[in-house]
Amino acid sequence: MSLHLTDVTLTYPDGETRLTALDQVSLDVPRGCLTAVVGPSGSGKSSLLAVAATLITPDTGTVTIDGTDTTGMSRGRLTDLRRRTIGIVFQQPNLLASLTSVEQLQVMARIDGRKPRTVRSRAMELLDAVGLADQARRRPHQLSGGQRQRVGIARALMNDPTVLLVDEPTSALDQERGAVVIDLIARITHQRATATVLVTHDRTHLTAADRIAEVHDGRLRLPASAH
Repeated sequence: MSLHLTDVTLTYPDGETRLTALDQVSLDVPRGCLTAVVGPSGSGKSSLLAVAATLITPDTGTVTIDGTDTTGMSRGRLTDLRRRTIGIVFQQPNLLASLTSVEQLQVMARIDGRKPRTVRSRAMELLDAVGLADQARRRPHQLSGGQRQRVGIARALMNDPTVLLVDEPTSALDQERGAVVIDLIARITHQRATATVLVTHDRTHLTAADRIAEVHDGRLRLPASAH
């Protein structure tokens, strides 16, 4: 398994008590599998994604990525792990206004110390993979919402992650553009063999997922066939 959550519990302070966001959640996501996580607002979907991304440390339980148990890791080691193995697609692409599409991707790899020529070649390859090679020199204000989201997906793939975590990618898109983005995520998952978790409240496009998990009141439920 590329991503393995075991008995994860996460709580937050709530006055004199604590609110349970995740309640003994376990989830295995193998490479090449797109797992959609659905549930109502406040059910724990975003908390699950944050824990899987090692952005939040759970109260109890373990998060294992590519065989590496992240329990007790320092902040620096977790940052290195995320940079090497995890790609995150945020609900809003948060592109830098002054950078072109190809530069948005190049920045990610240069942080990792890669050579400029290699970086540009990789960036153009990924823009082509998401259908935006002809938009490489355009800045965010020159792109549609769907195009900006696709740049965000390409950026998340820049360091060749084994785990891809996607947060509500269709929330700002219409039905047609949303379908394009979800189909793209499914294709990338299968072609690049990423272990992908897609958090969404929109059940319209779930036919593209390999399996669907539901979160209610912090508890995760998978269909019996998905175990």
